[in-house]
Amino acid sequence: MALIHYNPPTAPYLRLLHADEDLLVLDKPSGLLSVPGKAPEHKDSLQLRVQRVYPQATVVHRLDMATSGLMLFALNKASHRHISKQFELRQVHKTYFARVFGHLNHRSGDVSAPLICDWPNRPKQMVDVENGKKAHTEYEVVEEGLYSSLVRLHPLTGRSHQLRVHMLHIGHPILGDKLYAKDKALSASPRLLLHAQSIAFCHPSTGHEVRFYSPHDFQLEP
Repeated sequence: MALIHYNPPTAPYLRLLHADEDLLVLDKPSGLLSVPGKAPEHKDSLQLRVQRVYPQATVVHRLDMATSGLMLFALNKASHRHISKQFELRQVHKTYFARVFGHLNHRSGDVSAPLICDWPNRPKQMVDVENGKKAHTEYEVVEEGLYSSLVRLHPLTGRSHQLRVHMLHIGHPILGDKLYAKDKALSASPRLLLHAQSIAFCHPSTGHEVRFYSPHDFQLEP
């Protein structure tokens, strides 16, 4: 499925939160691809912008174009292998914040629903108990508004669109989600209200845990 009206934000052009000899931590805005698309008009991406300053930088993981927040880049092969292994072993701890439609029945809980590509409607994903890959998300309600809730999300697996589909699966789509939300949940925001707010992992050189943070700016409706 081709991207429609790709108009990535340019201010700020690049928001670098941390840099050392091994890695970079950046704050990706909503609407910017993590890596270049296939079409020439989809080349602009966080990877392209970073590599103009750090040509050796490589992408360790990705965020959906519509999702904002923290992304890691490695500056050498050893660091890339080290951090990638932590992702593989689920040793990287990520926290997201989202505004979802409606009020959840429980203040906290988890969603365990296997996911698979909805091939005729790609890049959409869907729940498939028989053929899907294991996907697990923990959630906690932080605040409630009139028609939406601010939730903290912890993905325990890293499937494509996992948080978006899991929130939809329990009846609370993320506001502004052009792929999965409808009606008021879709029109409530011009962008997807999903933000990767914190990430913690073991630094490849020091062996110590490091944590990075970028606060969301999602305000509840009046």
